Formats: sequence, structure tokens, C-alpha cells
Amino acid sequence: MMRWRTFAALAASLCGVALLGWLVLSQGSGTSPWSEVASSRNEPSMPPEAGPQQVAKLKILPNPLPGSLDAPALWDNYKRRFVSAEGRVIDTANGGISHSEGQGYGMLLAVAADDRPAFDRIWSWTRANLDVRGDGLAAWRWEAGATPSVTDRNNASDGDLLIAWALAEAGRHWNDGRLTDAALARVRAMQDLVVTDRTGRAMLLPGASGFTAAERPDGPVVNLSYWVFPAFPALAALDGGPRRALDWTGLRDSGLALLAESRFGPRDLPAEWVALGGAAPVPANGFPPLFGYNAIRVPLYLAWAGPSERQQLAPFAAAWSNRSPEVVDLLTDTAGDRLTDRGYRAVADLVRCVMDGTPMPDDLSAPSDEPYYPATLRALALIAVKQRYPECW
Repeated sequence: MMRWRTFAALAASLCGVALLGWLVLSQGSGTSPWSEVASSRNEPSMPPEAGPQQVAKLKILPNPLPGSLDAPALWDNYKRRFVSAEGRVIDTANGGISHSEGQGYGMLLAVAADDRPAFDRIWSWTRANLDVRGDGLAAWRWEAGATPSVTDRNNASDGDLLIAWALAEAGRHWNDGRLTDAALARVRAMQDLVVTDRTGRAMLLPGASGFTAAERPDGPVVNLSYWVFPAFPALAALDGGPRRALDWTGLRDSGLALLAESRFGPRDLPAEWVALGGAAPVPANGFPPLFGYNAIRVPLYLAWAGPSERQQLAPFAAAWSNRSPEVVDLLTDTAGDRLTDRGYRAVADLVRCVMDGTPMPDDLSAPSDEPYYPATLRALALIAVKQRYPECW
């Protein structure tokens, strides 16, 4: 979660990424294992440069993102508690700060709730207060009462991915070319955030500063929860053609491969921060070797992305078979904080839905008093179920 990004900022100072389906870009003559028979139902319109020769197959989601947050009471409660009148999304358990991740999540939830006024407020605040770097990326941390209010100008790549995804979905849903253009501009601004590891695979840096091999002896360092897998189809449809900024298929595949290689400890769980400078991925120096608040989004994004990732969810299902999620020290296998808020348990419920078809609990869409982050995870899990696994609802 955002609290661990304070470690990222420290490391930087010390050492100087749905539409209606999974879009797969053509990669030579290879065939992606995710490829499905193309469907003509609700296929996205492509940019002029992206013709059939750049697009392979489309894997259809049962339901679109807009309207998938069909829980008015939950959304109204979320807005009342976490979204200011100006559009600032407030992280209530993290000192009341705001961050690019929260703004991106807020925009995405507004599209899912089909709430254009809320979307516009959140997007307007984001542009005015976080888009201050001058390179098309958002500063990640903003604090009320601080001077200046932006207290860390480094970006957070997941925040920029979430903002771009929300803009792409909003532009398509509300037929607003300005939003589509803004999404594409942000995607193109992220081009330098993708580097290659020792094996030549595409890797997403967590931020523009502080994580490369040149900046860290164990670098590059990555955070697997920043691979927002369900966003990739929408962004690939937007950023298509020979002039695309990012290889979305390669980035997806690298994230899945890295996840398979980054299982640590007896529970085979991924670490929050992973160093790629050695012969094999290891927990990064300078960060607690934990599965925790960041990494709980990994199974959420895997499940949301599609049932093709069922095998990747097995360790999480095993770890949560008879308990709620918890923070785990991966070197000592010691359990830390038990993540008992409803939103954390919603991620475990989603994993059980994917693995064995267990119905989601009836209280998933009921408002509660949990803090910003688990409340956001719960709304996202509800959207994932409505989009991908309606049989579990």
C-alpha cells in the first residue's frame, strides 16, 4: 500500500499500467496462450494507425466496466467519506494524504458507477495538483497543510496506469475525445518507465527515479502489484499500431513470468519489492521482506484479468484457506498484521470464487466504516466479480 512507498522515496534519495476483453497485440508469428476466437460483439474502435495487422484476438469480458459498480449505497458512502468536494481522494489511514493511486482508483470507480460529475471532479483535482512534473506523469504524494503540498514529486507507475486506464474507459464510455487524448498522452509519457532485465524482458519501474540498475546496486527494483493486469487491454487498444509506446503483451508476459519466479518462503508468496540485479529475483535491499499491503493487490489483479491466471492464484488460496489475509515476513514466515477489514477479505473471497466457484458473500456491496484502502479494494473486487465472474454473485 502507499505506506510502503515511503521506503521507495528513501531508497531513491539514498541511491540518487477494462475494455471488454483482453486485447493481444501481434508479436511476429507467435501465438499468445491467452488468445481466444475473436468476437465482433462490442469490439473497441481502434486508433487510425492500429489496423487488423496489429491486432490479434479479443477475449471478451462478460460485462463492461461502466455500470459494473452497481451498488449505489456503497458508492455514495465511498464518495462521502473519501472524496472531497474538490475531487481529492483522501487516504484516511495514511495521515489524510492524497496520492496518484487514489486519484486513479477514484476515477476508475466513478466510471464503473457511471458517475460523470464525480469523475470530472476527481480528474480536475488530479490535473491541477498532481500533474506538476512537466513530463506527463503525476507526482505521487500530496499533503494538506504542507508547503509545498506535493511532498514527493517522484511518480508512482501504478498511479499513472490507473489514471490512464480510467481516462481511456471514460473517453470511450462518454464519447469524449479529450479524455481519450489525455489517456494516450499519459501512456506515452510512461515509455521510459519500462526497462529490460538481465534476460531482456520488459520490466515496469515503480517510479521515474530511484529504481534502476544505475541507481541501486541490486537494481532494477520492481513492485509486482504495480502490474495492473486488467488495465492492459484498454491501454493496448488505445496505444496500438506500429507507433505504440509500450509493448503491452510483453509487459503482461514479463509480469506473469516474474511473479512465478518471485515466490518466497514456505507460503510461496510474492514480496512487495523485488530486486532483479542478481541471477534470480530476491526481496530488495532496504525494504521489509514482506507480503503485505501492496502485494494483496496481486491476486486481485490476477483474478480480475481472467481465469487464465488460475494457477497463479493457488498459493493465495492455500494461504487464505482458513484465515483472513495477513502480512507475512517472507524470510522468517512470521505473520504480522491480520488484514481483517472487509475489503481485504473481499480479495480472498474473489480468489475462492475463481478457484472453486464459491459465491461472494452477500455483504460485499454493503457500506461500512473501513478506511480508504480496504474500502477501495472491496469496490474493485465487486467490479471484478460483476465483470468477470457474474456466476459468483
